[in-house]
Amino acid sequence: MHQSRSLFLTITWIVFAIIGLALGGGGIWLLLLGGSPYYVVAGLLMLVTAFLLARRHSSALVVYAVLLLGTLIWAVWESGFDFWLLAPRGDILAPLGLWLLLPFVTRPLRSPATGELSLAARMPLIVALLACAGVLGYSLTQDPQSLAGNLPPAASPAPVAADAANLPEGDWPAYGRTQFGNRYSPLAQITPQNVSQLKVAWTFRTGDLKGPNDPVELTNQVTPIKVKDTLYLCSPHQILFALDAATGKQKWKFDPKIAYDKTYQHMTCRGVSYFETRADARTSDGNPPPAECPTRIFLPTNDGRLLAVDAQTGTPCAQFGKNGSIDLMEGMGVTQRGFYYVTSPPVVTDKIVMVTGSVIDNYSATVPSGVFRGFDVHTGKLVWAFDAGNDDPNQMPSATHKFVDASPNSWIVSSYDPKLNLVYIPTGVQTPDIWGGNRTPASERYASSIVALNADTGKLAWSYQTVHHDLWDMDVPAQPSLVDLARPDGSTVPALYAPTKTGNIFVLDRRDGKPIVPAPEKPVPQGAAPGDWVSPTQPFSELTFRPEKKLTDADMWGATMFDQLACRIIFKRLRYEGTFTPPSLQGTLVFPGNLGTFEWGGIAVDPVRQVAIANPIYLPFVSKLIPRGPNNPAAPDASLPSGTEQGVQPQFGVPFGVTINPLLSPIGFPCKQPSWGFIAGIDLKTNKITWMHRNGTIRDVSPIPLPLKIGMPGLGGPIVTGGGVAFMTYTMDNYIRAYDVTTGSQLWEDRLPAGGQSTPMSYEIGGKQYVVTMAGGHGSFGTTMGDYLIAYSLP
Repeated sequence: MHQSRSLFLTITWIVFAIIGLALGGGGIWLLLLGGSPYYVVAGLLMLVTAFLLARRHSSALVVYAVLLLGTLIWAVWESGFDFWLLAPRGDILAPLGLWLLLPFVTRPLRSPATGELSLAARMPLIVALLACAGVLGYSLTQDPQSLAGNLPPAASPAPVAADAANLPEGDWPAYGRTQFGNRYSPLAQITPQNVSQLKVAWTFRTGDLKGPNDPVELTNQVTPIKVKDTLYLCSPHQILFALDAATGKQKWKFDPKIAYDKTYQHMTCRGVSYFETRADARTSDGNPPPAECPTRIFLPTNDGRLLAVDAQTGTPCAQFGKNGSIDLMEGMGVTQRGFYYVTSPPVVTDKIVMVTGSVIDNYSATVPSGVFRGFDVHTGKLVWAFDAGNDDPNQMPSATHKFVDASPNSWIVSSYDPKLNLVYIPTGVQTPDIWGGNRTPASERYASSIVALNADTGKLAWSYQTVHHDLWDMDVPAQPSLVDLARPDGSTVPALYAPTKTGNIFVLDRRDGKPIVPAPEKPVPQGAAPGDWVSPTQPFSELTFRPEKKLTDADMWGATMFDQLACRIIFKRLRYEGTFTPPSLQGTLVFPGNLGTFEWGGIAVDPVRQVAIANPIYLPFVSKLIPRGPNNPAAPDASLPSGTEQGVQPQFGVPFGVTINPLLSPIGFPCKQPSWGFIAGIDLKTNKITWMHRNGTIRDVSPIPLPLKIGMPGLGGPIVTGGGVAFMTYTMDNYIRAYDVTTGSQLWEDRLPAGGQSTPMSYEIGGKQYVVTMAGGHGSFGTTMGDYLIAYSLP
């Protein structure tokens, strides 16, 4: 028995010595990089504890108590009373302290005064452990990252939103319900009082699942549309479905048989567009429109086509383009399959269907144009073009002219104001994204901007640039929201809200592009990679979800103190001087990260209450420029698939490739402390953030499926309803959730069978309000894949 107790003590002091050496060695490395001295001190105290344990001195417990209390004080000083920030700073030390109190471990210890281990000898360690438990317990009742508040109610009587004056309340006929892009339904049957009673009304499975020849980035991001009694949606392979809105039963489906393979960078379809011919309609040539397809669905495809399909029968509209299809590769200089694809629904006016598309990212400087094009909505004839990389952006293609390679593109949905007849296009940057020394003045003019064009002619009305000489892929990733802002004097201002990856929400007068909320230019870090340059200033909107302060090593995190230490070392070795730190060969910390503070889900606006719901995310990335060499050849070869987003992204045609990855610990946990995802409420009358709360749990990403609400990143967006309830499914855990618009408190949730990286929608039929969402997962995001369209309603 005595030998067994001695063995436990021997193992204990050896473990303490190893931990002390690891903490001390890593701590010295961190200290030399300019980081916190804590780990050096902690390592020394661990080694002293190990030495005293080996000598069987009870004073080891006192030294360890000092380490615990010092760690507690240091942790609170760095993190405040935030449980998720405190826990990893003590999740190794506190259990070891409990181990030291076990009789079979510490009985061999002796007191220098009495030669025996008394309760008094254990008391300092007991007090230290109780202090740790008390602070952790208190921190569970606190959330320093939460902002509490109430959004204002609607005015009485409530006005009808300007963009929906002639729209049946029960319909959702466009991606954002209307082409104002607000994702607002006036339906009020579902309220904060009864939303907890929501049940699944029906489920439809598309049958379109990931196959062996599909790329990694296959995603289900669709938001269905609803017109009269029919829902229309597309699946990842652009199969178009028409469903009975009351039952979810399939009416018809249309398969465009797209050409695809593993080299595609993306495989997704966010939605489709609906068009109904007016009685007085004319084509762009002045002729009566074809009699066929008086109502039609426009379906974009990943192989570079736009199709028109009869909304009633699911058959192609033969007189649109060629047998119902437009080849969007016509007029392009580069026509390689998979280099140009359309993933988002087009804008549709009475005359024009306006199409934008995405080009392959960070593969080459020689890629198709990102040109914006307006086609006759009846015949498919090209009416206008806006080629952002051309000195004359409206130059049409001809036998002697092709659209400019690698012009800035627009990969997400645009917005449209029929009264002003302006279409508002959120733009990206000329690829490659992370090095711009080869860009022309023409290609820079409209990059990372909002571009307003006349919908009939494609002529520029105005543009507003949100990032100058963008080297971070900080494009405008979401559909702008158009809002008629009410003023105290009774007037209204036609506004545009543009959420961006930087976290800035730019608020512009949509008549002329002038800021309504100030966005002054401020100096940013300098020092570009060889051959490149950096803009001296960038615009910073005063309505913003940008991080409040620069990250420090105190903001690094991990599952344990060891990977937290590793994250601190990783952080200190990177170049980081705050937002807009230029890309580098050293490796640059990009925060906000490449996913952005806002992604393609955008914001949801209640134009009646004049409030908005947002879902910002905070996940740093690391970009590192890789010079040409053995691991980054100057030209592609058969071993490198064109669509890769893994490893080195080659950026052929410029001097550097690049690696872009989330900032993760050696064991794969985020290095930045949580929360990584929030839901927030904005008062549009004051343009202030009123409330903000963590959103999402670690249930589906943790080895142990615990529904701990830590605040998770996500992809997708919110919707808001006239009943005062917002819905969202975007997080990395498989849930749909409902929130009180006034306070942001969660009211209801339901478990989804797959990831919900999509934006819900809501409609009414047969006197019943439904909320519908796609649960299909996201390939590179790592959520559960599926093919479920799920409708909820009250009993």
